Amino acid sequence: MKKLFIAVIALFTLGSVQAQEFSIGPKLGISQGNVNVSGNGYTSGDSRIGYHLGGFIRMGGNTFFIQPEVLYTNTGGEISRMDGNNRVTYAASFNRLDVPVMLGLKLANIFRIQAGPVANFMLSSELKDNVDNIIDPDYNTSTIGYQAGIGLDIANLILDLKYEGPLGRTAESIAGFQTDQRQNQIILSLGIRLF
Repeated sequence: MKKLFIAVIALFTLGSVQAQEFSIGPKLGISQGNVNVSGNGYTSGDSRIGYHLGGFIRMGGNTFFIQPEVLYTNTGGEISRMDGNNRVTYAASFNRLDVPVMLGLKLANIFRIQAGPVANFMLSSELKDNVDNIIDPDYNTSTIGYQAGIGLDIANLILDLKYEGPLGRTAESIAGFQTDQRQNQIILSLGIRLF
């Protein structure tokens, strides 16, 4: 009886090890970002197309998984305000290191639902007005946000469509005027599982 019990546990352990997934690979994509701003007559302007590239690791079983990523991200958006009868537009550009940690659920071995926190670390930033004067908005060096979305696994390709929202301000002022700036993105990514 003891040998049978040990054999059953060994088979269960072997089966669960084989059901575990470990994937690693590169990831790249595009995003549409904007800066939501409120305060002192400032409003959000047009969105900006950006890009990201980096890598991912996926670990988990047949149903649940965790997928940390490290991505270099270029994103931004526009902010505008009325100055008399003239509209002044500011173009924001951010170069960041983004570290999302997605927790997900697989459905039918192809479709995924995922969500999780993302840490954003500002590498460089720039804010220009419509006559190319550079403004110092005093952007935060790091922020925390969240990502949520869906994904598809097709052979070794992983496709992700996610929304990123902020949990904190990107900056608190523009040229000394108090504002509440927060960045949002819609992200489309392609990853390749190397193994």
